[in-house]
Amino acid sequence: MEKNRKKILVIDIGGSNVKILATGVSERIKIPSGANFKPEEMVELVKENASQWEYDMITIGFPGVVKENKIVSEPINLGEGWNSFDYQAAFNCPIKIINDAAMQALGSYEGKKLLFLGLGTGLGTAIVHHNTIIPIEGGHLPFKKKTFEEYVGKEYLTKSGSKRWEKNVLKTVEIFRAAFQPEDILLGGGNSKLLNTIPEGCRLGTNENAFKGGFKFWEEDFKL
Repeated sequence: MEKNRKKILVIDIGGSNVKILATGVSERIKIPSGANFKPEEMVELVKENASQWEYDMITIGFPGVVKENKIVSEPINLGEGWNSFDYQAAFNCPIKIINDAAMQALGSYEGKKLLFLGLGTGLGTAIVHHNTIIPIEGGHLPFKKKTFEEYVGKEYLTKSGSKRWEKNVLKTVEIFRAAFQPEDILLGGGNSKLLNTIPEGCRLGTNENAFKGGFKFWEEDFKL
């Protein structure tokens, strides 16, 4: 019963928007972010937008490397100062931080070995297996002349068009499937809905899964 009494605020930080939702609230709120967006701005805007919500603890989904509840590298698509900021002091409540792709993967997990590929500003990647969350920085692995992220991210989609972008997405799925041998593949992120072809063994996710993952992350049976 105690689990049900927890009131959690989930903050999903992205390169274009920060999305927030709390336990018992039906509609998420979107806050614009961007290349110069800093943690101080995030805290101020989240507090302002969530001022009518009740919450005792927070999950932050962050687009970068997170280890042992700490951000260890600056994000590629946001401003500076994220890896040295004290989030617990700023919000004055218990906080868990998780990679944003891992958070969405957790919310999408249905028991089978899951590979999550998040098609957004960049490429988010994570695996969930036997209730263990495994964040992977797959988007930064080499692909063609650059990295996977360079060929399936938002910038490439805008510059090169959806046809070439989708071809690269399908190739990415093929390579990651061969490497990680998942039983279930979830294609998430805002751009996944632009795909004309959903590869065999894949399913489309929704941003709601990120919030589900943020709520689930306070349950003790998930390991990171």
